[in-house]
Amino acid sequence: MLIRPARADDAAAIWSIIGPTIRAGETYALDPQLGEAEALAYWLGADKDTFVAEDEGTILGTYYIRANQAGGGAHVSNCGYMTSAAATGRGIAGRMCEHSLEYARSRGFKAMQFNFVVSTNDRAVRLWEKLGFEVVGRLPSAFDHPSHGYVDALVMFRNL
Repeated sequence: MLIRPARADDAAAIWSIIGPTIRAGETYALDPQLGEAEALAYWLGADKDTFVAEDEGTILGTYYIRANQAGGGAHVSNCGYMTSAAATGRGIAGRMCEHSLEYARSRGFKAMQFNFVVSTNDRAVRLWEKLGFEVVGRLPSAFDHPSHGYVDALVMFRNL
C-alpha cells in the first residue's frame, strides 16, 4: 500500500469515499446534504495537506492534516480520516494515522488532537487509543447521531 499526496485527478475517488461517509451522518459533524463540490473543497482545502492510501491503483482511504489552531496553537496538528467500505478491516485507517503522525513530526508539529470523535464510533476510538491517543475531554450530547440520538463527542490528544 502506498500513501501519497492527493492530486487533482483523485477527486472522483476521494468523493466516492467521503460522500457516503458524509451522507451517513454517523461520524463527522458535516451536513449530510453537503454537495460534492463543497465536500471536496472542504477536504482538499488550501489549509490542509491531503493524502490518499492506494493499493494496486485503487484509492481505499484519504486523510487530511492541518494546524489545529492558528497562532499559539499552530504547533498542534489535526487530522480527518475516511476509508472506503472496501477497506474495512484491512488496517488502512491505522496506516494512514501512522503516516500522519510521521508527517506531522516532519512538519514540526509537537502534538496531534482530534477535536470531535463521535463516541459511538467505537472502531475509531479503539484505534486512536491503540495508537497512543488519550481522551482528554468529553462533550456531552454534542453530536446528533441519526440512529442513536444525542451522543457524546470526544477530544483525543497525543504528544509527538
